[in-house]
Amino acid sequence: QVIKCRAAVAWAPGKPFSIEEVEVAPPKAGEVRIKLVAAGICRTDEHLLQGCFPKAEFPIIPGHEGAGIVESVGEGVTSMKPGDKVIPLCHPQCGECSFCQNPESNFCQKSHFSELQNLLPDKTSRFSCKGKQIHHFLWVSTFSEYTVVPEYAVAKIDAAAPLDKVCVFGCGFSTGYGAAINTAKVKPGSTCAVFGLGGVGLSAVMGCKAAGASRIIAVDINKDKFAKAKQMGATDCINPRDFKKPIQQVLTEMTGQGVDYSFEAIGHPDTMRAALEACHKGWGVSVIVGVAGAGQEISTRPFQLVTGRTWKGTAFGGWKSVDNVPKLVTEYMSKKIKVDEFVTHMLPFDKINEAFELMHSGK
Repeated sequence: QVIKCRAAVAWAPGKPFSIEEVEVAPPKAGEVRIKLVAAGICRTDEHLLQGCFPKAEFPIIPGHEGAGIVESVGEGVTSMKPGDKVIPLCHPQCGECSFCQNPESNFCQKSHFSELQNLLPDKTSRFSCKGKQIHHFLWVSTFSEYTVVPEYAVAKIDAAAPLDKVCVFGCGFSTGYGAAINTAKVKPGSTCAVFGLGGVGLSAVMGCKAAGASRIIAVDINKDKFAKAKQMGATDCINPRDFKKPIQQVLTEMTGQGVDYSFEAIGHPDTMRAALEACHKGWGVSVIVGVAGAGQEISTRPFQLVTGRTWKGTAFGGWKSVDNVPKLVTEYMSKKIKVDEFVTHMLPFDKINEAFELMHSGK
């Protein structure tokens, strides 16, 4: 049956959300329909609203970080059943492509970087509103009370998990934490710098701490973020606006030769460059975690790399999503990782535009 429910629709770039009644079609073969219980908001949704997200199409239901309960499944779905708690995944794991079969990679041929996720795999939408087709966002569209997602973009999780907390495993936490653990492979006793202390950056701080880093320098222009960063494991917090010299020079002077690992969790080409140049000659590794606007480019002098620095990027923190998100939730349930501290505000769904204002104001 078609379900009528509320969703936050973005009709065009640059416009606020409009809460609309939408129709959500039943799942087709290999698909799962989910009743969303909680959704997190992330800068990537903001990039989408500003029209900076590559190849997305409007009108669209954004949102890519959420958790819910399976309402119904399409033909052939065997890994979950109605009533199961799940996290929809903006980074799928089909299990069949050459990337999924390579243990070195968490990329998937079905992800938006290869095949657009504006429509479901059969190139149709499950959403309509006022007689118009509405596009999906990364197949997930968590800003709807119900959504339909391919089975290989859903992780079944612990039945006892609190959905209003574990929704952050759908993007922010997994991305930042995995950037340190999987992509950089931070070593015990090392020195790290994290640029940007939103949810992703704070998760990277926590990942550096979990990996045994002895010094973690948190960098942000909003000093209100520093207390939380220290709670997550940062040893030093610095504001680039407090210095006359470039931040990479400040970090190099603070550490003698630069940091062993740096993470850019903002999405600006200039801070990506600063993060690389703050790395130690000979072995420093810098990981780009933030997503820059479509068409932007990065630059540095080749000498930075010739002298032994490594520049890497990460998508979804290097985790194979279907396999690893349930394990991360289990680690949270056994108190090995903290997540509750990431939730600063809880708002009802119809206040979604206010939630974005809180994000803009750094709260």
